[in-house]
Amino acid sequence: MAEKSIIIIGAGIAGLSAGCYGQMNGYRTHIFEMHDKPGGVCTSWQKEGYTISNNIHWVMGLGSGTKFHRIWEELGAVQGREVVNYDVVKRVEGSNGGTFTIYTDIDRLEQHMKELAPEDKDVIEEFIKGVRMCSRYEMPVEKAPELYSPIDMLKMMFTMFPFLRAMRKWGKVSVQDFAKRFRNPLLHEALGSFGPPPGPGIPRGTMPVFFMQMALASMHRKATGYPIGGALEFSRAVERRYFSLGGEIHYNSRVTRILVENSRAAGVRLEDGAEHRADYVISAADGHATIFDMLEGEYVNEEIRGYYDNLPVLPGIIHVALGVARSFEELPYSAFVVDYPLDEPLIIAGSELNRMIVNAIHNFDPTLAPPGKTVIRVWFPSNYDYWKSLQEDPERYREEKEKIADTIVSLLDRRFPGLAEQVEMRDVATPITYENYTGNWRGSFEGWLPTAKTLSMRMSKTLPGLKNFYMAGQWVEPGGTVAFVAISGRNVIQLICKQDKKRFMTKL
Repeated sequence: MAEKSIIIIGAGIAGLSAGCYGQMNGYRTHIFEMHDKPGGVCTSWQKEGYTISNNIHWVMGLGSGTKFHRIWEELGAVQGREVVNYDVVKRVEGSNGGTFTIYTDIDRLEQHMKELAPEDKDVIEEFIKGVRMCSRYEMPVEKAPELYSPIDMLKMMFTMFPFLRAMRKWGKVSVQDFAKRFRNPLLHEALGSFGPPPGPGIPRGTMPVFFMQMALASMHRKATGYPIGGALEFSRAVERRYFSLGGEIHYNSRVTRILVENSRAAGVRLEDGAEHRADYVISAADGHATIFDMLEGEYVNEEIRGYYDNLPVLPGIIHVALGVARSFEELPYSAFVVDYPLDEPLIIAGSELNRMIVNAIHNFDPTLAPPGKTVIRVWFPSNYDYWKSLQEDPERYREEKEKIADTIVSLLDRRFPGLAEQVEMRDVATPITYENYTGNWRGSFEGWLPTAKTLSMRMSKTLPGLKNFYMAGQWVEPGGTVAFVAISGRNVIQLICKQDKKRFMTKL
């Protein structure tokens, strides 16, 4: 039997994963990517001798001995790669003084919390108990959930019953609601800040407590860390694996239309008019563009339309990167450096900023800057519509970006005296930058906002009435993250193998 073919739209991690597993299972795959490099939002770019690594703060499964790690091995992402394990997630400074350090070591974190808030001993122990429970279990990731039989479900529930109980308990509680249980004002404020920062119309602390506990448990086990080399090099490793398996990527090839014949996905049409045919089409591109542009909204139902009409989306961000002639050796390795209140609220790009979050000081990755120098990253949500309107006047758009860079440098100089004179490189990306670079709807950098509602949803990877078509990536995997979109691509190939009555295969 001749091998079947698969066209994959998008060379982000989800698309590359689908391509790798497609090749492993005897399919002939072609990936069409709108940009000139892989990774999607998991990318890096260079400017004035510095490398700006986007998106990756930590990656689940980089530590050996986990189910996630096996998948990264299959994708060629971890072999020979140095991984940094953080001591600290971040430090949160209270509006009325005091600092709460979110340590990755659970014992140290519990002790620190009790020292800060002895009056909240019972709540702290309840929370830490949940983190310890998460540290003893791994989510099953080897098999696509859609393929679970009743026996599979019973086996999983039997072996993971305590974990599932914790998930049901904490998965329905937002960190903001949980934070209200603390009498100590510092912990009340700090715990409510965990997760994505608030954006236009989106309050702080929407993420479920369970998501926070899972992240802390994984870092405690050293199963989660930062890959030295940054985001693009991580994506390049998966790209190399894909090429080694015989796959092909067509860069600078934007897909504008998914071809449909007899209610079956039959191929794609590119921006230049060229058409390519295949037995299956997988879109690992933006969900909104896929459904409403490439398919012109012909294959939706009320549920799918409701996702895009009603579910909250992670807002677009302003991403400021600075190359600084300073090593910051005195700072501990941390995922997010510090979250502190501003003396006075600032209006930046039409939105109010009350706190400053230094998202990364890359003193732990020597590949991103020349010796003795460091890349600092600061980002915060911003209004997409503001930037879309401003884009119509290129000069005003450029001036606004420069103004923002000036403001951030000034704020950081107060925190790290002398920094302003040490800045050698400045780079500002806006929601429009992300939209232009990845095609992501409204400039969002990670799809659906992680809330108790979205994280409990299982979105279909198919569309009603359309055969031989699948979706993968952050728009069908609420919560995003690099690891989960990699699994999404893997799961889609399992579904295709099931349709073709083939045994799903993996290999290192």
